[in-house]
Amino acid sequence: MDGSSYYIPAAAMGVALTVKAPALIRSWRDPLLRAVCALLSLAGLVFFFAAPPTIAKVNDVTGITNVSAPLVYCLLSAFSASCLVLVVNWRGGPPEETRRTTRRIVAGYGVVVVALITLFLLGDAPVERLVDFDTYYARAPYMREMIVLYLVALTVAGVAMNFMCGRWALQVRGWLRAGLLIIVIGYLFNLAYLTTKFTAVVARWNGHDLDYLSSDAAPVLASAGAQISAVGFCLPLACRRVGDSWNSWSTYRRLGPLWRELRPVSAHAERGVRIAWWSPVALQVTQRESDIHDGMLGLYPYFDTGVRSRAFDAAVAAGSDPAQAQAEAEAAMVAVAVRARAADPDGTVISSAGAANALAASPEGPRDLVRMSIALRHSLVVAAAREPAGTRPGSDFHERTR
Repeated sequence: MDGSSYYIPAAAMGVALTVKAPALIRSWRDPLLRAVCALLSLAGLVFFFAAPPTIAKVNDVTGITNVSAPLVYCLLSAFSASCLVLVVNWRGGPPEETRRTTRRIVAGYGVVVVALITLFLLGDAPVERLVDFDTYYARAPYMREMIVLYLVALTVAGVAMNFMCGRWALQVRGWLRAGLLIIVIGYLFNLAYLTTKFTAVVARWNGHDLDYLSSDAAPVLASAGAQISAVGFCLPLACRRVGDSWNSWSTYRRLGPLWRELRPVSAHAERGVRIAWWSPVALQVTQRESDIHDGMLGLYPYFDTGVRSRAFDAAVAAGSDPAQAQAEAEAAMVAVAVRARAADPDGTVISSAGAANALAASPEGPRDLVRMSIALRHSLVVAAAREPAGTRPGSDFHERTR
């Protein structure tokens, strides 16, 4: 009765909450993150206060025999409500409907909590029971009703969770679906826990002794169910953040060729304020995009729309779709402009005529920097444009890019 089977899952929930704490501090306004942290906190509290040593200590400190029973039942009810609220808000939908459903869940389980406390105060439980309260007082007036109420409340939540998560899992894909299916598995363990509890209590009503189901089997099932469900709740959020970071790092890496191409002509290449290497990847992507835009701003007077037009035609002739051909044409124009700027160290091209040419060379919409960067490294059209002959009009440019 050392409580290790309770304290281990409580510690696991505490570790998970500690891992989530930095993200919660950074994104306090994220409702899903707050809900997940609340769920982990309540799960940890349930296991901590349900441990026999903690039960004995709480009873001793308060001076009220078996006061831990309604405390644990109330925590279990709050945990069930938090799971339902999380899924309802996670699933989304019309905001007013989501808020209305959330209020109903909170109000319903709030009534359950009040009823549990009231029934405990009305009843009489003079003999302290640390592990078999449910079965020992299964036939005691008011205690009986309190036990049945908390078991029914948990069963309703478990069935609702399985129904909502199972139906939602059929409509989604990826990590979200995996997380929902894990939650379903976790709640099957919870329903098995409730089944053992109900079986033991009903057996007591009929004069039989199946207390071991409640005191030995049920805690193991509850521990497994809670930890599996916690993984299911955390997995989609964690994988979404990992996926976002991976996409950002991929964007940062793919922008490299264009960034390096423009760095020699960027006005802020050396004197700009640089961010630290350990800065968030999203900030580093923004810095790299800013460097690219600065470099292109200095190249505008050297942009040649003729080069872009011929490169576009060559890319289309080589089989590129319009969006890809546009990126290759922009990349070819940049490559030629970088060489032209290097050949004009005094900046004599930067004039009113050059400004007019820059305006003409501006794209109708935003440039796809990633596609341009990839084209700089892999496009045969850009490779041909880099050669001196590629800058002259005529069939030679097209022949080089076939």
